[in-house]
Amino acid sequence: MCRFPRFTLLALFAVLLATSLVKPLSAEEPQKSKPQISFTRQIKPILSNKCFVCHGPDEKERKAELRLDIRDEAVPSVIKPGDSAHSEMVVRVTSDDPELKMPPVKSKRPVLTADEIALIRKWIDQGAVYDAHWSYVKPTRPAIPTIRSPQSAIRNPIDAFLLARLEEKGLSFAPEADKRTLLRRLNFDVVGLPPTPQELNEFLSVPPSLHPSVAPSDGKDGETERRRDEENAYEAAVDRLLASKHFGERMAMYWLDVVRYADTGGYHSDNHRDVWLYRDYVIDAFNSNKPFDQFTVEQLAGDLLPNATGEQRIASGFNRLLQTTEEGGAQPKEYTAKYAADRVRNTAAIFLASTMGCCECHSHKFDPFTQKDFYRFAAFFGDV
Repeated sequence: MCRFPRFTLLALFAVLLATSLVKPLSAEEPQKSKPQISFTRQIKPILSNKCFVCHGPDEKERKAELRLDIRDEAVPSVIKPGDSAHSEMVVRVTSDDPELKMPPVKSKRPVLTADEIALIRKWIDQGAVYDAHWSYVKPTRPAIPTIRSPQSAIRNPIDAFLLARLEEKGLSFAPEADKRTLLRRLNFDVVGLPPTPQELNEFLSVPPSLHPSVAPSDGKDGETERRRDEENAYEAAVDRLLASKHFGERMAMYWLDVVRYADTGGYHSDNHRDVWLYRDYVIDAFNSNKPFDQFTVEQLAGDLLPNATGEQRIASGFNRLLQTTEEGGAQPKEYTAKYAADRVRNTAAIFLASTMGCCECHSHKFDPFTQKDFYRFAAFFGDV
């Protein structure tokens, strides 16, 4: 069965994939096999710590009208791609002349280490590529890595990435847990509850050896049949748990934490508020496998949809999940602004996975958001 939380699983897979593909450079490897140095992961942290205070995104602190965080402004003024020896940036960070040395002595910023300078040289010689932050790069499906272990050790493509990384460390998969432990782990992961004694006994009645890496004995049809029965029993357990109403409850728990669901106002006298219908909407969304795009639209603007259903109006209760004041001396316009800003911060964090809070006061220094963007975003909630 295909379920809504695959978005969560996709994020986990991306992290595992990234760690699987990153391999330290070895001195014995030929030049052509050395990976491209990443600006975002390797160079930007150096510049951010030691250069951006004067040559970065803060326009009030910027010196010499030079920005090193934007390629079009750094190249070719101080960086000559493919030629680190004649790049002014390298000349300055390696200079012994106190009048030329960067960072300046009077700035009291830590100087670049020999390793950092060597890394910057290599990056410039490779072309000084400014790659975008990974969160703004469209993911692509990578090739499945080749492993030394028998193919029978792989049950799905993700296993190949994990095993390839383990083999680099001289490791392999741990032995599979016993069937009782497997079922308990499955239950707690999917519904958050232990299996009942009856469910456990039914699962244990199937012969052991679930893992397909244990090949059936040659010529023994009974062994093959036993293996097939075991795998069917495990899949049946997964399907049973996904069909349980408790599945939606388990998955909704994480979403409700993110959207800050609560049955009280959380402010001053912490008064009761009725939003439990929204909670039930989220649970039902998981249990019915509601498409994520529909799930998003209904929460942000369900009440604005043409001929909105009661369920869609309830979904827009997402916009009520913030702290509100009932204080007698509160200024209405002040709190209207507070609520709008809160909705921008919360909606951006949840649906864009980005922090826009800084833009309430100034354009963002490290993300492509401006102060104008913040208030344009707030305008979407202007008639709430």
